[in-house]
Amino acid sequence: MKKVRIGVIGVGRGKSMIRYCAAVDNAEIVAICDKWAEGLDMMKKKMTGRPIAYYTDYDEFLKHDMDAVVLANYATEHAPFAIKAMKAGKHVLSEVLPVQTMKEAVELVETVEETGMIYAYAENYCFMPAPREMRRLYREGKLGEFEYGEGEYAHNCESINAEITYGDPDHWRNNTFSTFYCTHSLGPIVHITGLRPVSVVGFESLKTDRARRMGRKRGQFGIEMVTLENGGLVKSVHGDLYRNSIWYTLYGSKGRMESAREDADNDGVYRLYVNCDEYSGEYAERPVESYLVDMEEGADDFGHGGSDYYCMKHFINRLLGDKTAEIIDVYEALSMSLPGIFAYRSILNGCVPIRIPDLRQKKVRDEFRNDTACTIASAAGDQLLPTCSAGTPRIDPSVYEAVRRQWLEILRRREEEARSEEAEALAREKGAK
Repeated sequence: MKKVRIGVIGVGRGKSMIRYCAAVDNAEIVAICDKWAEGLDMMKKKMTGRPIAYYTDYDEFLKHDMDAVVLANYATEHAPFAIKAMKAGKHVLSEVLPVQTMKEAVELVETVEETGMIYAYAENYCFMPAPREMRRLYREGKLGEFEYGEGEYAHNCESINAEITYGDPDHWRNNTFSTFYCTHSLGPIVHITGLRPVSVVGFESLKTDRARRMGRKRGQFGIEMVTLENGGLVKSVHGDLYRNSIWYTLYGSKGRMESAREDADNDGVYRLYVNCDEYSGEYAERPVESYLVDMEEGADDFGHGGSDYYCMKHFINRLLGDKTAEIIDVYEALSMSLPGIFAYRSILNGCVPIRIPDLRQKKVRDEFRNDTACTIASAAGDQLLPTCSAGTPRIDPSVYEAVRRQWLEILRRREEEARSEEAEALAREKGAK
């Protein structure tokens, strides 16, 4: 069987994709890249015996003989890295988010169109059990016409903050705006319905004690109220709310579908409730169907409710010529992410409605070709935005110093555990002899 040769950048988030390729017979990891040399060394030890090349330089990595690149690097880097990869003749699976500026969005779309390479967006929450089943039922007409939906992604990162920001004041998580990371909450509803967002109103929380303790300069959570092309409405909520939550509900002309609440001891996104009838415009009482959604064997061994498995599976199958493989293309990726960019512009302008451009239309692109407005100085240039509507706060350096100490302690413990495991393995090997 032909194997797709995959390169992965980002040994942290990329672990799941690397594991997938090791578990299947139609793909193989041939190259891994990360600027974090210590993390790359740890990955080398885990992958001992496999013919894999390792790189700390992305340009050198792209010269490697491979078919596709999986981008699991920083969320603000994906567009420029994807563009480079496609121009180098590599297909791309991009982690979230696809772009951080409108200039990047225009360049990404045009690179996909000009190169003809396959671009897939790895919004894995679309492939969690309940959203995946909701999409199937919606496309069969079970819900009727979409009217209203809610997506919720609350992730209190305080307990893992050191592991994901390392005490770096310039880390992207500390400097993006409140509505930036919107595709876990909004993306599944866009993917289920296939409807394009056309306008948005944004809101952000200025109750930011938790965010400031972590070194985050943004609002603690963001909200997008999105109007879709059919007139339906979506409420998208995401950020560092105290209790974690992944939850989706959709109302249509024939009823309602929703996933279970994550903390209600009822299986979370593995369970779906369906309360629909065969009518549209009339109401008929009927019992709610409640069931666990099936997954393929082995899918649940991968992260995020098995959704990492499906992102990789569909991408690999598309590369092997399966036109029915369910990938999220560049236009749909932007339908999921641009509402976050424009929601923040809405917030900065007093929470007014803002039109969301359709970059499928070439004439629309020219309006945004030089639009670099964002909160990351290296990308924004002279169009730098404040990190929240109250202005960019000053975080005392001691906050980052404390997080850095936590991270170094975590690394020390990991190194001790790795040495202990190596010693145990050697002892077992000696004992076997």
